Amino acid sequence: MNAPAQSSARNPFGGEKNRLRSADQDRILACAHDLGNGLVQSDFHVPGMHCAGCLRKIEKGLENLEFVDAARANLSTRRVTVSWRPDAASGVALSDALTDLGFENTLFDLGDFAGDGGDKTAKRLALAVAAAGFGAANIMLLSVSVWSGADETTRQLFHLISGLIAVPVVAYSGRPFFASALGALRVGRLNMDVPISLAVLLALGMSLYESLTGGEYVYFDASVTLLFFLLIGRTLDHMMREKARGAITRLSRLAAKGAFVLEADGTSRYVPLSDIEPAMTVLVPAGERIPVDGTVGKGSSDLDRSLVTGESLPVPIGVGDAVEAGTLNLTGPLELRVTKTAANSFLAEIVSMMEAAEQGKATFSRIADRAAAIYAPAVHLVALATFIGWMAFGSGDWHTALLVAISVLIITCPCALGLAVPIVHVVAANRLMKHGIMIKDGAALEKLCDVDTIVFDKTGTLTMGTPRVADQIGSCDSGTAGAIAALASQSTHPAAKAVAAHFGDNTTTRTVTEVREVPGSGISALIDGREARLGRAAWAFGILEEPEKTANVAEGMDGGDVVFACRDGSAIGFALKDRLRPAASETVKALTADGIKLMILSGDNERAVADIARSLGIDDYRSGQTPADKIRTVEALQADGRHVLMLGDGINDAPALAAGHVSMAPSTGSDVGRLAADLVFMNERLDVIPFTRDIALRTDRLVKQNFALAVLYNCIAVPLAVFGFATPLIAAIAMSASSIAVVANSMRLSLGTRFAIDSTSLDGSDSKSRYLKRPVSGPAPKPTAEQPA
Repeated sequence: MNAPAQSSARNPFGGEKNRLRSADQDRILACAHDLGNGLVQSDFHVPGMHCAGCLRKIEKGLENLEFVDAARANLSTRRVTVSWRPDAASGVALSDALTDLGFENTLFDLGDFAGDGGDKTAKRLALAVAAAGFGAANIMLLSVSVWSGADETTRQLFHLISGLIAVPVVAYSGRPFFASALGALRVGRLNMDVPISLAVLLALGMSLYESLTGGEYVYFDASVTLLFFLLIGRTLDHMMREKARGAITRLSRLAAKGAFVLEADGTSRYVPLSDIEPAMTVLVPAGERIPVDGTVGKGSSDLDRSLVTGESLPVPIGVGDAVEAGTLNLTGPLELRVTKTAANSFLAEIVSMMEAAEQGKATFSRIADRAAAIYAPAVHLVALATFIGWMAFGSGDWHTALLVAISVLIITCPCALGLAVPIVHVVAANRLMKHGIMIKDGAALEKLCDVDTIVFDKTGTLTMGTPRVADQIGSCDSGTAGAIAALASQSTHPAAKAVAAHFGDNTTTRTVTEVREVPGSGISALIDGREARLGRAAWAFGILEEPEKTANVAEGMDGGDVVFACRDGSAIGFALKDRLRPAASETVKALTADGIKLMILSGDNERAVADIARSLGIDDYRSGQTPADKIRTVEALQADGRHVLMLGDGINDAPALAAGHVSMAPSTGSDVGRLAADLVFMNERLDVIPFTRDIALRTDRLVKQNFALAVLYNCIAVPLAVFGFATPLIAAIAMSASSIAVVANSMRLSLGTRFAIDSTSLDGSDSKSRYLKRPVSGPAPKPTAEQPA
């Protein structure tokens, strides 16, 4: 790809610009991804993007450029992805265009993103909320004395004290709104922060004027309280979006920083990950992650491929087997022949899919954000018209006209509108938290209402994700049981741990020596001087002198089972099975009764997935699914008009979780899976799904009611303010009353629901927790027994 000749192009948003050096132009092109057909893709980090209005402004502004094919903004990661033609303009023109739209930007770097030292914006917002709350509380206390009939001298003193509190509080706590408003006005546009800032500053200014001239009324409480409520909503929204970024951050940290490359003379040297090329040979010790995609050239080991398949059982690998970047080498050293660079590795592909899926979500916007497009200009026009009207047809006194206009701005400030969504989400989050369900994105509740299809991962989602002994093939006396328990306790392999747990506290003391773990096969040792093995059937049976004795044990065994064999002739088989989560069957029945389509997508084998699907009565299932397969299936369902709730627990499920209309993950899953999901449930029980959905449906109804209350309030209050029947003080009281009405309506969510989970512990450990499809006040059915898979 050749760089365009012009390094300083005419900016389509105004004049000749050359804000970036020519070296930056080269860097933009070097970092761009070739999409073919003459298009490249560039990614920019835009930290000033904080609402759907910003998103639309950026996307529409960039797509109006002739050389831009498409632009997509992501609110969660503050990332803007642009497809453009480098032969028609320079990369500098893209950056300049974003700047002229009012958004500072830099090239997006995933490494810098993962290394973020902390959320400074959240800290600033928290301090601003604290300052506004402190100021509002103290000013309200002073106002009570004034409203109670204080004499003129006392009133004047309290007004001045209130002013001394309000001025620094507004200057400090109002910065998020003032900065946003100035940024919008600087590029000739309006947003919701403009009328907020104007109302606060005018109320503060008029209050200072009244205080200094001996006026009877001041409005410090209105300006500071308004900031306090709006800051709460903005802080909650910011915290939710920051949690959405965490999955990509954590996933990027799975990548190795480098690897030891084997030279032709047999020596090795450490090479940074970016310098590793195909055909190199890298060394991977046991316990480290695979740095790049490759094939095993020497050695054997067990590999934790949960990143790929989501399955908890390690997979044996040997010479010639392909391995993926990000998977964990467990038991033996490996020499790998590199097949792909780090930028094109499996792990990079997972990150890329998550980014694409996250950007697909970015088109969603809340009702309040959509209202912002018409709210700000409408409020200013009404306030301006009110001022002009009072000057022309009223008393003609600018003081009175300005007070009435301020009343209009205050009474129409979007306090109730701003609280309509966040306050319901706070109540919903508290209700869900009591039942061990964490909500990470308030938008998830709105999306959950639309769900008509639920896609389950199997291992760790429908099941508990840890194998257990479901059947023992062959009998054993206490001595043999002690030998098996002693040998199994020597390994941390999940299969060995399941066998050890099967025998519990076996107190038989056995002498175990010469323990050796064979990657991909099992563990062997001398038990009281006799060789014994625990592991895969063919390997374990290999030490028996009379193979015919293994017939009964071998019958029915498969690759997922383990065998104990000893040279004394003992041979015991253990069939390992996972178990369904509690209330899984009841949950499936309840969801099916509500008309929800159910599907299983699993990386496990056909037989295991079919058994689970059959036991739950789910007809649509697919086995052997890779992360790419899962995300393709989810996207295909949504392309057909379905709204998908994706449930998964593993790193391999993260792209599909991000692609779903909404997603849930258990707390027992991987960090990346939890961070990619919109909701995380800490309870082991699966009936959290219909319970959460019911809360979401009620939340949606209350949000709409809150917006209706806000609209009704404005329809009544605005005419009163316009015609001078509401002073700024009354306007502030009316504004607060509308907020109280919204809060009171939202609190109704804390009442009973159609679904309930009786549990007393946040982690779901209470054995008395049960699934109910009833009003909360009704009698509860008896707990159902756990159903084995």
